[in-house]
Amino acid sequence: MIGSPPYLTRAAREADIDALVGLMAAFYAESGYALDADWATASFRTLLAQPTLGAVWLAQADHGAVGHAVLTVRHAMEFGGPLGVVDDLYVAPAWRRRGIAGALLDALRGECRSRGCKAWQVEVGADNAGAQALYRRFGFAPVSSARQLQCAGL
Repeated sequence: MIGSPPYLTRAAREADIDALVGLMAAFYAESGYALDADWATASFRTLLAQPTLGAVWLAQADHGAVGHAVLTVRHAMEFGGPLGVVDDLYVAPAWRRRGIAGALLDALRGECRSRGCKAWQVEVGADNAGAQALYRRFGFAPVSSARQLQCAGL
């Protein structure tokens, strides 16, 4: 179409899992991490099968998937209701700076609003100036995370 971007964003579905895992593997590789494809497949399958946990959005161009975004949702006493968490946001390098990340964040913001989220948050490296600028355009501001602890070994 004239005047429309060369991509579209849409809610992901189970048939998209292989493409999502491929995007997630590329995302991890950029940070020097390996991705367990079986674990990622199971994780996407769980999220897509249980919409109360969140949502996954996909950006596609003619040749296939070029980006994705993952929103997870939890109840937060601090906000007195649901909190949306931008868990993953990735756009393939060749497709960056075309508005795709913004379109995916718009979709996640819409998800948050439709779910009645009181706030949303994201983790981003202090040295990632591009992502910092993108998130600031959406109203995100730095907060101290010195009070957060994590344990992945339940």
